[in-house]
Amino acid sequence: MLIAELRALGVRPGGILLVHTALSRVGCGPGELIEALLAVLGDAGTLVMPSMADDDDVPFDRASMSCRAVGLLADTFWRMPGVLRSDNPHAFAALGPQAKYITQPHPIDIPHGVDSPPSRVYDLAGSVLLLGVGHDCNTTLHVAEAIAGVRYRQPKYATVMENGRPRRYEYGETDHCCEKFALLDDWLGQRQRRGRVGSAQARLFQSRDAVAAAVARLRKDESVFLHPAGECGECDLARAGAAGFQL
Repeated sequence: MLIAELRALGVRPGGILLVHTALSRVGCGPGELIEALLAVLGDAGTLVMPSMADDDDVPFDRASMSCRAVGLLADTFWRMPGVLRSDNPHAFAALGPQAKYITQPHPIDIPHGVDSPPSRVYDLAGSVLLLGVGHDCNTTLHVAEAIAGVRYRQPKYATVMENGRPRRYEYGETDHCCEKFALLDDWLGQRQRRGRVGSAQARLFQSRDAVAAAVARLRKDESVFLHPAGECGECDLARAGAAGFQL
């Protein structure tokens, strides 16, 4: 059933597919869904999932650190034989012909910038599948923010090993509450396929379509994804991160 539903939604063999999922809403086990995704993509396809560190205070180890914060499916996926995981607290995992390229080293201080796994999915004309989640979980929109050159930031940190010792790495991340990423539902229109996979609502779209739609709006209004000042603590924090700049 899952295979038929994924095909009906538009997932195609040989594609590159970045998946964000709330597995509890799909209503199946992680192995069952991963098996279905791989069956539809086939041997020529590449499956990609977020695999970020769960603990910013502990040095990231791609061989052992869980990523339960981004879901049971993602935490199951990176542990599977043959799956590659990038060596970065903002890790992504991938399986397939393009996995090595997608998971190659990427900067810590620009988690979803133009040199990041979701940006490489964009470069390869890949697709994004949202299962049981909305665009607020869509990391590809942070790629759009990077391309558009937005100046808002949130203060963040991660812990890495440097010269054999843990080091707290502080940086400003292009982030906010992401609630207004939901605007993409209207902006994409017919370029987004919607349906059901298992018990979950599903959205499928081309990474390049989402980025193009977002960049066009961001270049007209840099604050389009931020709540008005005073309405959201996370968005206010992001504004404050753009030192000396009032959005």
